Amino acid sequence: MDPMSELKNILSGPQSCAGRCFGLVGGLGVGATIHYYRELADAHAARGCALNTVILHADINYLMNLIAIHDIAGMAHYLFHIIQRMAAAGAQIAAIPAITPQICAAELTLLSPIPLVNPIDATLEFIRARGIHRVALFGTRFTIESKMFGRLAEVDVEVVTPSPVEIETIHAIYVALATSGSADQAQFQALRGTAHALIHRDRLDAIILAGTDLSLLFNQANTDFPHIDSARVHIDEIMRQLFAAPSSDSIA
Repeated sequence: MDPMSELKNILSGPQSCAGRCFGLVGGLGVGATIHYYRELADAHAARGCALNTVILHADINYLMNLIAIHDIAGMAHYLFHIIQRMAAAGAQIAAIPAITPQICAAELTLLSPIPLVNPIDATLEFIRARGIHRVALFGTRFTIESKMFGRLAEVDVEVVTPSPVEIETIHAIYVALATSGSADQAQFQALRGTAHALIHRDRLDAIILAGTDLSLLFNQANTDFPHIDSARVHIDEIMRQLFAAPSSDSIA
């Protein structure tokens, strides 16, 4: 084979089974973005494909300020402009690798020029499929106190709210993870201890890790309590949708 033909095969070969171009909203926080990027790249590589992606950075501090004043429309429009830019760059499907910004999911879905893969939808489907009935949430205060923005009422599950002190501990650690992009052993032990206390005290079936930056602390090897990893469930659903056969109504 001549050198030019070999180069052409190298460049085109991994793309032969690639899914659609994926838009990833980064920065919410940086650690979660890296986790998603790595996991999606590995999942594509396992299929013999190269990840085809567009990533744009969103300002986590700006979003948190909008959440604090409950400016849902402002959040939706801010994220819409990011997704619009990714669509212009070729993204055909997109996701926000964060739970808290899903507070504006309904408004954003109406604005978005491309389909969005929602981590809460994926988590609810996971709960339905496994018959889980009693849970607590780890994530931001907004996610915990709203019971995932009321979405958990859509499934047959009882949500136990941690104590105010526990919520503050979970929230403070989560915000630190999201804004710094790094984690330490003290944070891991604090949340691990809280998880075990909640499970035994409140007879929980599982802790929902309802914050994608918790992937900086917890993984399959070190998580020794029953849990639902929303980031893992979300990544699996992104892969499923990227490689799903196109529906008949999407064919011109």
